[in-house]
Amino acid sequence: MIWALPNYFSGYQRTLDNNVQEIFRQAWGINDLPVEPGIPATLMMKAIVDDKLKALYVMGENPVLSDPDQHHVVAALNKIEFMVVQDIFMTETAQIADVVLPAASFAEKQGHFTNTERRVQQLRPALTPPGQAQMDWWIVQQIANRLGANWDYQTEQDIWQEVNQVTPQYRGITWARMQDNLHGLQWPCRDEQDAGTRVMHQHEFTRGKGRLIPVNYRMPAEMPCADYPLTLSTGRLLEQFHTGTMTRKTKGLDVLGSPKVMISVYDAEKIGVSNGDMLRLSTRRGEIEIAAFVTKRAQVGVIFLPFHFAEAAANKLTIDALDPVANIPEFKICAVKVEKVEQTALA
Repeated sequence: MIWALPNYFSGYQRTLDNNVQEIFRQAWGINDLPVEPGIPATLMMKAIVDDKLKALYVMGENPVLSDPDQHHVVAALNKIEFMVVQDIFMTETAQIADVVLPAASFAEKQGHFTNTERRVQQLRPALTPPGQAQMDWWIVQQIANRLGANWDYQTEQDIWQEVNQVTPQYRGITWARMQDNLHGLQWPCRDEQDAGTRVMHQHEFTRGKGRLIPVNYRMPAEMPCADYPLTLSTGRLLEQFHTGTMTRKTKGLDVLGSPKVMISVYDAEKIGVSNGDMLRLSTRRGEIEIAAFVTKRAQVGVIFLPFHFAEAAANKLTIDALDPVANIPEFKICAVKVEKVEQTALA
């Protein structure tokens, strides 16, 4: 997954920094470099509704299932003038796109991955892309050049050399150095003699002293009430990943990680629910039906709902309230009502 931040160039280099701008102007050979921060991903749906965003290019994401308040998301995507989805499967988002571009999967690519411990490892293709699927970088370059750019990357190695050039943390992680390095290197790695950085901030923070900012507690946007007496929290299962675009194609994982809502023994007994009973979950945004998983691990007054499943989409229920600093949605807290679905006996 690639996180494209609207206020940084690569390596967390701020777009408003004049020195950073000059590095990218020279690397890309352009003078009119856009530097004003763009729209954060979590504000894009609102921007569409407010007529501030006319087109959307989605790569490897599935906002119809992953973004909060699905009704709001679908309304926005149906309103937008033009949407392109570039992905390896026909996701729920791809199904409503104007154009779908078939991309190659990770097993069909070469290049590098950086994981969450900052470890960079080289990737080699194990399979040939099927059908008309192409490399992500090749697709993007073709579109850019048709829009007037003059990009001339011939291989993934060309792109990686540019990464080394413009991103200080990656400067020492060259293609040649990674060829036979099975364990990889952890950034920052500032030159080819640098062994990488196993532990960050070992003696001091990168900026010197730590910067501590006091904050005041703010209540969630929506708390339980008489009509919606429980708290809904969403999250992940071990067996599934994100919106299930890949993991739900694997039957074994789909059996192990199936749609169930975790509810405490106390709350289940209050409404007469046993393991496997069907529940109707309702919030102010919508409702879904899903099987109950009654367990002592669940906190009283809180139900836990995985968000991987299109047939019981958690984000039909979640609220699109954002925190005021990082614009992160309140996926973990909203008010919900839980009812047992009475099964009609067959005659």
